[in-house]
Amino acid sequence: MKNTFGSSIAITLFGESHGYGIGAVLDGMPAGIKVDTEYIEKKLTQRRPGGSISTARVEKDNYRLVSGVFNGYTTGAPVTILIENENTHSKSYEGIKNTPRPSHADYAARCKYRGFEDYRGGGHFSGRITAALVAAGAVIGKALLDKGIQIGTHIANLHGVCDREFEDYRGDLELLANKQFAVLSDEAEEKMVSEIIAAKNDGDSVGGVLESVILGVPAGVGEPWFDSMEGVISHMLFSIGGIKGIEFGRGFEFADMYGSEANDSFVMEDNRVVTKTNHNGGINGGITNGMPLTLRCVVKPTPSVYKEQQTVNLQSMTNEILKIEGRHDPAIIHRARGVVDAALAIVVADMLTLRFGTDYLVKNAGE
Repeated sequence: MKNTFGSSIAITLFGESHGYGIGAVLDGMPAGIKVDTEYIEKKLTQRRPGGSISTARVEKDNYRLVSGVFNGYTTGAPVTILIENENTHSKSYEGIKNTPRPSHADYAARCKYRGFEDYRGGGHFSGRITAALVAAGAVIGKALLDKGIQIGTHIANLHGVCDREFEDYRGDLELLANKQFAVLSDEAEEKMVSEIIAAKNDGDSVGGVLESVILGVPAGVGEPWFDSMEGVISHMLFSIGGIKGIEFGRGFEFADMYGSEANDSFVMEDNRVVTKTNHNGGINGGITNGMPLTLRCVVKPTPSVYKEQQTVNLQSMTNEILKIEGRHDPAIIHRARGVVDAALAIVVADMLTLRFGTDYLVKNAGE
């Protein structure tokens, strides 16, 4: 089981949903980065469930920085973040340990780990682990923000209900930074919440599309082939459970465009090279061109639904009908927004430090 991502700055995730706790180790972090605990808590709050549109399992996510931080700054040693689990109901999973839940990792994990995996709440495959990813991403994300690199995500589409498009990137990202439900339109929020509640009342779930923007990444970051900016971002985002599709810039819309429409013409603006349009999402040849990075990812409906479903009994190898119990989200997309932001921060930091060195993240270093 490999749980480490990154080359210059690497993150390792550990823990299980119903085990003692979860956590992350950031290796390669330079010394001298201010660790903003209020910012970490704010990001954890964006991921935390709340109200009738989320699971009833609410964890405080009280985290501890157990290494790599001293007097509020990184020391250069690995930064270890530990979050204890407090609100577990493991008995809910005893009755279904031999009947894999459809579209969960239960059956695939049994095949790979031969029954030794922790099945409670999905174990290491659980979305619970993303709390550690968010905390680690917040340590890095604040360092990027201090360097003028801004990352934000909104719910572009939830089960057919659409938010408005980005208009003023910086202004819209500042708006999203202070919203618990990440949409740009109050009208869209009301409709989306109603859609989630309707699915919940029917014992079902919904998914949607998240749209992200990264501002401030300089031109020249990324590699032309196997470590292209799109490739590394996709590698990271596809590691998040529930994400099943990613597109950059216009993405699949390119299929309906002429080359003359799809191309981004270069012009001079304020003594710098920019493109008149940004159909390619700020990336050419796998390398950033200095324009905003734009991408979208599809989050599937939560697989834990309260309707009867078909499965098999792995002991008797017979067909069975499964009806799950426990506490589950009717939608995870509004919580996944913070996870995607954290994942993007980690990728961007890794790619930037590969290009410019790890001290690039330290505010005012070398200036």
